[in-house]
Amino acid sequence: MYDIIVIGAGAAGMTSALYALRNGKKVLVLEGESLGGQIATSPRLENFPSIKAISGEEFADNLFEQITDLGAEVEIEKVTGIEKKAEGAFTVRTEYSAYEGKSVIIAAGVKHKHLKTKHDREDLVGKGVYYCAVCDGPFYKGKEVALIGDANTALQYALLLSGYCKKVYMYTLFDKFFGDESLVKAVRAKENVEVRPNTSVVDFIGEDELTAIEYTDKDGSLCRQEIPAVFVAIGQVPDNGAFANVADLDEAGYIIADETCRTRTPGVFVAGDCRTKAVRQVSTAVSDGAIAATNASLYLESLKN
Repeated sequence: MYDIIVIGAGAAGMTSALYALRNGKKVLVLEGESLGGQIATSPRLENFPSIKAISGEEFADNLFEQITDLGAEVEIEKVTGIEKKAEGAFTVRTEYSAYEGKSVIIAAGVKHKHLKTKHDREDLVGKGVYYCAVCDGPFYKGKEVALIGDANTALQYALLLSGYCKKVYMYTLFDKFFGDESLVKAVRAKENVEVRPNTSVVDFIGEDELTAIEYTDKDGSLCRQEIPAVFVAIGQVPDNGAFANVADLDEAGYIIADETCRTRTPGVFVAGDCRTKAVRQVSTAVSDGAIAATNASLYLESLKN
């Protein structure tokens, strides 16, 4: 029996584990995909207090080392559901096993939002269509690539890809960016980044791998560009369906919770990007993790009285 089971090993989940461990709790962290969450794929983290610049991967590695040194148990297993037992504890089920805990913190994060195209070419994902430039960009060193997006992640990807790709064509729906001004200036200063505003990519072309993209320009004309790779950075979506029996979800699928990180079920807390909130940044994820773990620890103390 664990004191606290944390679902998710991103910044929010691992910070939850950190604070729970420092409160003397026995902690299990369950992660369905890769350690570090979204931040681990960020090429450069520059807005975390006290750290001028660090790669997202290094930031995540440091946090993982910190919690494992304190005794956190970590399993790479996707959680499929949470059940509240009659005596008040919880069973957290995964694809392979089941674990018992007195309290649960959901820090499941979000996933990359996939671009809906005319012919729904999901078969080309990983074959020229990518959602992580950090992971797959180096395969296209010296080549021309396309990039879709207009916010911070897209801007970071543009800077990263411009470092080793011959040229980056950046497609944006509007004629302005929605990211940090420092990133916008850096991208506009890159001679091998060509921004194509007021465009909408409508289809991916290719049989076994991507060969071209189709897009509409500002006049509504359908255009085509031959290109071996396109990187998509158009936002994220939550994946909280497995938790709907213990937490309320809003229309977009985010877990409804305020700054206390409490859900409608006593003993179940939520932290990070998967909950309803106005700002989703690594610093706010870390804040949620600290709050959720502190309140979970207080909840456990209340059970003793």
